[in-house]
This record gives sequence, C-alpha cells and structure tokens, in this order.
Amino acid sequence: MSMAMVGLLAGMALGFAGYFGGFGAFLLVAALGAVGFVVGRLVDGDLEPGYFFRSREHEDRRR
Repeated sequence: MSMAMVGLLAGMALGFAGYFGGFGAFLLVAALGAVGFVVGRLVDGDLEPGYFFRSREHEDRRR
C-alpha cells in the first residue's frame, strides 16, 4: 500500500471522527494513530526502542 493511500485513509478516519464525534474524538483518533505509527515502525525495524530511552547527557562530557 502506498504512503499516499495510507495518508488518505488516515485523513478520512480523522475527518469522520471529527465530524461525528467532535474535537475530542478527533484528538483521540490522532493520538492513537500516532501510537500505531510508532509501533508499526518499531515492528518493521525502522526504529529502535533505545531512541526513546537514551539520556540527554553525553557520556564523554566532563567538567
């Protein structure tokens, strides 16, 4: 499935949620879509879980 088709389906889902469920449903569908996207990227191997859990401090930084 092309990315254009995925974008079309996501946009339609958000549109239906916003129209029938209001703004709260729109935000819920958008948030769950973002979570699903990240989980899908993790399953595909495009992302590593360590990207989310790295510390912001550099190990070689010393004062």
